[in-house]
Order: sequence, then C-alpha cells, then structure tokens
Amino acid sequence: MTIVLLVLAAYLMGSVPTSYLVGRLRGIDLREHGSGNLGGTNAFRVMGIGAAAPVVVIDVLKGFIPARFFPAWDGSALGDLALLYGLAAILGHVWSVFMRFRGGKGVATGAGVLVALAPVSALIGLLVWIGFVAITRYVSVASIAAATSVPVTAWLTDASRSTAVFCAAIAVFVWWTHRSNLGRLTRGEENRFGPGRRGTVAAGEEGERAE
Repeated sequence: MTIVLLVLAAYLMGSVPTSYLVGRLRGIDLREHGSGNLGGTNAFRVMGIGAAAPVVVIDVLKGFIPARFFPAWDGSALGDLALLYGLAAILGHVWSVFMRFRGGKGVATGAGVLVALAPVSALIGLLVWIGFVAITRYVSVASIAAATSVPVTAWLTDASRSTAVFCAAIAVFVWWTHRSNLGRLTRGEENRFGPGRRGTVAAGEEGERAE
C-alpha cells in the first residue's frame, strides 16, 4: 500500500502545473498564448527568462524528489522502485490531472529523474542539449538529441542496467512527445529558440513547441 501511495504522490507532484501557476501570477493563461504548451520553452517565449527559470527548476525538482527520496520511505526491499516513482512524476507532468490531462513534454522532469539516478549521464545530456541549442536554435532538436545520448552514456558509465533501459524508454517517449515538432522541422516551420523567434510559420499560426 505504501508503494501505491508513493506512486500516486509522485504522479500528483509531477502534475503540479508550474508554468500555468507562474503565468496566472502574471495574469496570463499560458494555454492561450504562444504554443499553449505548459512547459518551460513556452513560458520563456511568452513571459521571459524571469518566469521560465523557476518553471524549469521546479519541473526538474518534480522528477528529482520522487526518484531520490521516495525509495527511502517505501519500506520495501524491491529494487528499481526509484524508476517507478520517476516515471510516475514524468507521466504526471505530461498528463496533469489538474489540467485535464494536458501538460508539458516531460524533458525537464525527466532530467530531474536522471539527476537523481545517473548524474554523469544527466551532465552529459545537459551539455548535448546546450550544444544543439547553440548550433541549431531549436529546443526540440536539442531535447531529442540529449534524450538520445542519455541511454548510451548511462550504459557506458556506472548507471545500473535497469537505469540504462529506463533512459532508453524515456528517450523513445521524448521522441514521441516531440512528434509534432519533427513534422514541422521537415516542413521548415519549427520555431527557433528565443523570444519572438519564429521559423517560417505564418503570422498568427502557432505550433506546439518543445519544452
């Protein structure tokens, strides 16, 4: 029963709509601006770095806290429960019960899980993300590249095999949540990183951006 309650708690923690709440504090419903996506990138594009920074930090913590601390509270000798708690938090972020099962794309919350379970891979993934943003100016490309690199680095470093498999599953999930971005990339319509920076999308047409 304790494990079930902790999984539920992890999901509810992940479900906290950080960007929506920050937007409301500024009189903005983020679902009605920019891409409508409840993630850090849309928060940055609509409200600027001052609003996006706490959104990203809290979204990372939503993944880190369950994966890092919940296993010490479940009273179980079962292994790999940290992966289960982390997954529950990611699912909560992507499909928030508080927002009619809308949310972000899970990148920041997944990164928090990774920091708790495989910090070396998390650092390498961050460097890959920064590098791809700097080169391409596409957050979606950077997120996909970073997620793809993580299972490889987890496998090659000290992460457990189960953690590496988990990272591979999360990489597939990130590809799936960014499928609309991939479509726009192939059409040359994806939005670039930065306030007001756009691809070839027509005026007034907003696509769902990467988190």
